[in-house]
Amino acid sequence: MCIRDRYQRRVRGTIPRTMEAAPGEEPAKLSATSKNDSRKGRSNTHTIQPIALKGHTRSITFLQYNHDSDLLFTCAKDSTPTVFYAANGERIGTFNGHTGANTKLNVSADSSLLITGSADMFAKLWNVNNGQCVKSWRHSTPVRAVGINLGNDQILTANDPVMRQEPTIYIWDVDDGTEETDEPPQPVATLTGHESKINQAIWGPLNETIFSCSDDGSVRVWNPEARRQFAKIDAHEQKINSMAFSKDLSILITSSADQTAKMWDTETQKLLRTFESDAPVNAAAISPSRNHIILGGGQEAANVTMSDARMGKFEIKWFHKVFGDELGSVRGHFGPINTLDFSYDGYSFASGAEDGYVRIHNMPSTYVQTVDLSLIHISEPTRLLSISYAVFCLKKKKKK
Repeated sequence: MCIRDRYQRRVRGTIPRTMEAAPGEEPAKLSATSKNDSRKGRSNTHTIQPIALKGHTRSITFLQYNHDSDLLFTCAKDSTPTVFYAANGERIGTFNGHTGANTKLNVSADSSLLITGSADMFAKLWNVNNGQCVKSWRHSTPVRAVGINLGNDQILTANDPVMRQEPTIYIWDVDDGTEETDEPPQPVATLTGHESKINQAIWGPLNETIFSCSDDGSVRVWNPEARRQFAKIDAHEQKINSMAFSKDLSILITSSADQTAKMWDTETQKLLRTFESDAPVNAAAISPSRNHIILGGGQEAANVTMSDARMGKFEIKWFHKVFGDELGSVRGHFGPINTLDFSYDGYSFASGAEDGYVRIHNMPSTYVQTVDLSLIHISEPTRLLSISYAVFCLKKKKKK
């Protein structure tokens, strides 16, 4: 891993509060959406200063904030997972060792370990502090998904069903004693049931479950101890490109090629709300601080030639989590958006796209510090009560 000496220093308090836009581009805007899509002159338009990161040479496949929200981990089809400072976009280093395109990554809850999956048929576990590869797991086909459980003692991987292989989730022990015997690691459990390629697999709350999604349009819930499937959700009509938990793991959101994203209760697997888009949805993320959801996608990458960004619909759309209203959009990418993630404090979000760019969007003070009452319809008594309480709090704050 290429690491600079200043990797160990902390940057809290040293980063200027005002960030400049990426060279050669205008600041992005969180623009209100109306029926006529008239964005000019709207009072609830927030200016966002994006930080455009060109740390990869090929399309971005996945990105994730750590739990402290100070590091951003990214991977792409160029085989070099990378870590950045989330505050200013400074590249800390790369994890060198893969020889194929990276598909997924996952950072542990304590930010000490990173697991990556690649088309070179390896899943690798890395020490985040020094960038060294701790362990490797070889598969017979490319690795499509990876995950570290709570406690860092087990990992999961999912294979690519090629060469007559069945879509399978593997569970491995991190400390299995194979380092001393030089024997190849063996999975402690295998989970089968999906009919098509598995695109994402995630550990559920308290390691009691594993959630997976597939090209077959289903979400399946597994019991890793019993080594069996105990729930199946026929979630979408077409393939599910990705899924993600809310930061408290209480809600799951799935993104599909059928131009919808759906929000599910993690415990009951009940459908809570459907968000409709006008293009295939590749990724979605749930804000931990506001009742907002962001969706990203666009025209299929294989069909992108000379399309204008507006025609390709390469924009991040914002929705209200409770009411389902579309609130606005953020433009900037010029390729389909493949991955999205909110920071754990909710003050920034990151996006990665087919154009090879990672964009960090630090939310402006107008978004963080204000209550936008125009997003709440006052026609219903329950919402009117919420507005009355919000106005009361604002007046009380002004008097102080």
